Amino acid sequence: MKVYYSIDEFVAPEHPVVTMGTFDGVHIGHRAIIHRMNEVARSFPNGESVLLTFKPHPRHVLQPEAEIKLLTDEDEKIEYLRHAGLQHLIIHPFSLEFANTSREDFIRNYIVQKIHAKTVIIGHDHHFGRNREGSFEHLLELGQLYGFTVEHVPPQAIGDMIVSSTKIRKALLDGNVHQANEWLGYKYSLTGTVIKGKQIGESIGYPTANILNNNPHKIIPGDGVYAVWVTFVSHPGERKMGMCNIGYKPTVSTGGFKSIEVNIFDFQGNIYNQILKIEFVGRLRSEIKFGNLKELKSQLEKDQIEALRILSRSL
Repeated sequence: MKVYYSIDEFVAPEHPVVTMGTFDGVHIGHRAIIHRMNEVARSFPNGESVLLTFKPHPRHVLQPEAEIKLLTDEDEKIEYLRHAGLQHLIIHPFSLEFANTSREDFIRNYIVQKIHAKTVIIGHDHHFGRNREGSFEHLLELGQLYGFTVEHVPPQAIGDMIVSSTKIRKALLDGNVHQANEWLGYKYSLTGTVIKGKQIGESIGYPTANILNNNPHKIIPGDGVYAVWVTFVSHPGERKMGMCNIGYKPTVSTGGFKSIEVNIFDFQGNIYNQILKIEFVGRLRSEIKFGNLKELKSQLEKDQIEALRILSRSL
């Protein structure tokens, strides 16, 4: 996959099959679009798939006060799109000026004149241009005007629920990582640096690595205890089982600071300043305030048994 950090860097193939959007999470709905793009591209002698996406996320520019959290950072999005089989990724700067582009100017100036689209494929609910004024019907009209064909991919559903980035974000904030993972098609993860903590966990036989989230724009799952896979980024081929606590540690903390702590099973060693990737598999329970450390240790023993059961099924 070739990556371009401005549309002006892009050199169009003979038959670009194009889509556009933020593609946050690169979930199963997004991958259905890319799969269809590649199918269409293969039907032409020199067809290639092209995604136009944006940086920063448009809502960070248009609604900075909302502080929207994301499912993927830039590196993750690139890797998931590469794995999905996309051939060209354009990450174009998004600004207030760019946001003011009308639907017709956006298609004419960027999709036609810059990318030279021959086919445009979008999801069922995609909108484009100023104030998201452009719809599938407008795209059909513009395709006839500028000489490209248009297709839309129907929504992807699991059970009776249509998959969307918004629903995945809500599931994660609710702590429902199992549902989020089904919709994503992979295990949601956070990557962070190990920082020094109070070492209370070590005193009761459950040492934890305190994690500083390396991307403040990424969603942190809702407070609670989770079964997780832990990978040392410097050794990506090696994963270890563990459990992660997100929240305020009500039994031992009075500071009111939210933390992310992971206990790595069958591991000992000094890992300060190392970078860990934490993949969330299942939620074990809510945070609980225990009467003393003995009660906390007893619950952690039960948590570990349940985490091992969940993780063994996810191998």
